[in-house]
Amino acid sequence: MKGILMAGGSGSRLWPLTLAVSKQLLPLYNKPMVFYPLSTLMLAEIRDIMLISSPQDLPQYERLLGDGSGFGIRLRYLAQPSPDGLAQAFTLGEAFLGDEPCVMILGDNLFYGNGLSRLLREARIAAEKGRATIFGCPVKDPRRFGVVETDAQGRVLSLEEKPARPKSSFCVTGLYCYPKGVSVLAHTLRPSSRGELEITALNDLYRERGLLDARLLGRGYAWFDAGTIDSLSDAAGFVRAVEARQGRQISAPEEIAFRSGWLDRSGLLHAAKRYGEAPYGLYLQAVAEGVI
Repeated sequence: MKGILMAGGSGSRLWPLTLAVSKQLLPLYNKPMVFYPLSTLMLAEIRDIMLISSPQDLPQYERLLGDGSGFGIRLRYLAQPSPDGLAQAFTLGEAFLGDEPCVMILGDNLFYGNGLSRLLREARIAAEKGRATIFGCPVKDPRRFGVVETDAQGRVLSLEEKPARPKSSFCVTGLYCYPKGVSVLAHTLRPSSRGELEITALNDLYRERGLLDARLLGRGYAWFDAGTIDSLSDAAGFVRAVEARQGRQISAPEEIAFRSGWLDRSGLLHAAKRYGEAPYGLYLQAVAEGVI
């Protein structure tokens, strides 16, 4: 199973914050935003990940994340010359994906919940059997989002973009799991009126074939699309509140690697030293020493 982390786009909804820096490198409370989607892929037990961003921003991600060995994973990088749609990830990354299923996550998405790893495992199993999975989350005003309608078994019946009369309260989040061959389907897409290869159009191809399921995140889960000023602030407030209450970090990739057996104690201590006396480094050191 391969992973794709989409960290491109102009970040125009966050201007002027993103005029000189990639959106996914902004701080989300105490960590770079990109740490959160990266952690989600790692919770899905994915260790071979490609990060896609603009040519000018890729060097900054490489400086931050390196080759992934500090997180117990393998990271590769691919330039998206222009933001021509999310589904373009599968045509650009065709050689990387090869003949394997994959999970793609958007770089401004934060997921939190005790059962998230289980849902990700279920989506992986489905992908290995040829089915695609999207993840839905209830929202107060679904008319502002892409909306998913399912039957009792979780099979997707319809997908609608910003419908006037939503068929459900569940919006489509930025987390997708596809079986092998997704690049072949992506190549059949034609640009939309926006000039982009739309992820909804790709999902509809699976739905039309009866091969699209939705995992719905109900109570006990949190999802943030940190692509606007307000949602970025809300996500940061959520992380701060949870971490202050629990005394544990949300989405610390090195900790996930350690608890998954991908980094040993000495590896985690080495990673902690990178951050010096900063609270994040001290937290990783406490994890390595068994204090947390």
